[in-house]
Amino acid sequence: MTGKKDFKRLRRRKRRRQRVIRATVYLFVWFGVAVLYYLGFSIFFDTPFEYSLKHSTDRLRTEYAALEARYDSLMHVVDNLSARDRSVFRILFESDPYDFDTEYETKQAATYERIVGRSTRQLKRELRERVADMEGRLDRLAASYLALQARIDSTGRRCDNIPAIQPVINKQLTLLTASYGMRIHPFYKTLQSHQGVDYTIPEGSRVFATADGTVSSVALRHSTQGQTVVIDHGNGYQTQYSHLSKINVRRGQQVRRGDIIALSGDTGLSLAPHLHYEVRLNGMRVDPIHYFFMELSPTEYQRMIRIAQSGMQSFD
Repeated sequence: MTGKKDFKRLRRRKRRRQRVIRATVYLFVWFGVAVLYYLGFSIFFDTPFEYSLKHSTDRLRTEYAALEARYDSLMHVVDNLSARDRSVFRILFESDPYDFDTEYETKQAATYERIVGRSTRQLKRELRERVADMEGRLDRLAASYLALQARIDSTGRRCDNIPAIQPVINKQLTLLTASYGMRIHPFYKTLQSHQGVDYTIPEGSRVFATADGTVSSVALRHSTQGQTVVIDHGNGYQTQYSHLSKINVRRGQQVRRGDIIALSGDTGLSLAPHLHYEVRLNGMRVDPIHYFFMELSPTEYQRMIRIAQSGMQSFD
């Protein structure tokens, strides 16, 4: 009897194990069928999520194509405007416009070419040498500042009699159109010495005294310089403002730096409305650009020098 019970128990266990194995096999088979069905369905049909993604991608492609076409159109317009501006510049000033971006990119490329092939040790050594040189230059600069401060202290209020600002409002540094030096005369079309700077400004713009002084000359008649004001600053400096439309000062009048002395114009031998400004030191005309130090930072001063070096035609 005991043997029969054990035999029945073993048969039940075996049947139970077979059912578990059969269920597991069925489960894997149905899982495989489901996977195959999903793969087959995904190949021939899109799920709602995939459908929305595809359509959103199509919309993005369409928008990108439209934006690319618009960008190309705008670039074409910009290129045309740039070419037109360069043509006008050449006609008006008889010289090529100065390309600051290309010069900067060329310098950057040259700097990269110099350092790309060097080792880390070389770069560290050169950096230490440059830092040491910079420290030496800073020490010399500090000493020069102290010497300059001592001279300023000894000079006192006479500093107010040195031309130190621009005669017009030119915060963007875009109004200077002709600098000091040899320039093409607008009427004679010959290379002549231009002993001042020209600012292209609308007629009636305010003209400021660039330092304290006394009005030594007021020319109201229409000569080649047009209506002109000359200010004597009493320390060897004189400044001249020409081609004015209206003069607000008289001879012998005391003026302070920043006073409105006149309005710009187009009088005299002038190509267009502008202001011609000169600085004289002990009777010799000097470059006025070096006398804007009260309102120009070192970066702005360098930019002004680069503009002045672009070879422009004068307006008078």
